[in-house]
Amino acid sequence: MNFLDRQQKGNHPIRLGFVPLSDCAPIAVARETGIFERYGLNVVLSRELGWASVRDRMFYGELDAAQSIAGIAFALGMGFSELRCEVAVPLILNLHGNAITLSSELSPAEIGKGEGLQGYLTNSWKKERPFTLAATHRFSSHHILLYQWLRRHGLSCPADVEIIFLPPPLMPRHLKAGHIDGYCVGEPWNSESILAGNGWCPATSSDLSHGHPEKVLLLTGKFLRERKEESGALVAALLDSCRLCQDPAFRNDMVSILAMKEYTGASEEVLKNSLGGLFNTGAGSTSAASFHVFHGESVNCPTVEKASWVLAGLRAIGSLPDVTCGSLSRIYREDLFHSATLYSKGA
Repeated sequence: MNFLDRQQKGNHPIRLGFVPLSDCAPIAVARETGIFERYGLNVVLSRELGWASVRDRMFYGELDAAQSIAGIAFALGMGFSELRCEVAVPLILNLHGNAITLSSELSPAEIGKGEGLQGYLTNSWKKERPFTLAATHRFSSHHILLYQWLRRHGLSCPADVEIIFLPPPLMPRHLKAGHIDGYCVGEPWNSESILAGNGWCPATSSDLSHGHPEKVLLLTGKFLRERKEESGALVAALLDSCRLCQDPAFRNDMVSILAMKEYTGASEEVLKNSLGGLFNTGAGSTSAASFHVFHGESVNCPTVEKASWVLAGLRAIGSLPDVTCGSLSRIYREDLFHSATLYSKGA
């Protein structure tokens, strides 16, 4: 009898956190299509406002696992702050999925893909406050991508641009209110502003760093040690869900699931903007084929190379504290991933 057969319904629930974004799809789909149940898992989902909440609740033991930005895995596991605990990343949930959105007050004809921003700030910026962009977290890929985009176009922080941090769902309303001038965030919160006419997109994350790792499955060390079989089943279930999310024939069903108030609560029209064939940037249209990547060869394995992309990006923008990182394989656990694939039932 394998470990899947030994799971018993009604066991102590797995507390799994997520943030309302399009790339929470593997978690939402696993719940709504019965994948968790097929693996004998009793999963209780916890919708979190943002990544600071995920970090804190993982640290204090209020979550067993979570969809997470990769930087939180390093912050907790390597002690980037006063909050430090044992964590593991056994699965990459997706690649890409982010974009930069600028206020509709900035003309796409003048800014282009970013090449006109320096001239605009030098010659046309009239507000008394600094030009302000938002990212989701200090240790997030969004922060890395925003810095890369600004640096590519001759701008630096904080000399030219101020970057602040906001939970993803709050960004569209702050842009509309004029509190910020743009942001880098995951979907559907770019499309929310774009389709409302409040913003437009000069670049997506696949444009800025093609193939970059995005969200991960993060497990607490306690959960992994004490409930090893369930942790393996959770990885296998979510891997099956990632495979299903990548299937074009399932996209409409996935959009309907994500639109539920329990997940993003966004309209299907907004969600389809980046999950369909074409992405409306607010300044034209571009292919959405690589906007979200949930599964494919080498996509989901938590390799040291994927970990290194995150750490190199954090170091480049000055967000990496002066700590010894040690072995990345201590956190990015390819062994757990490969073990879980042996028990995959298929989507």
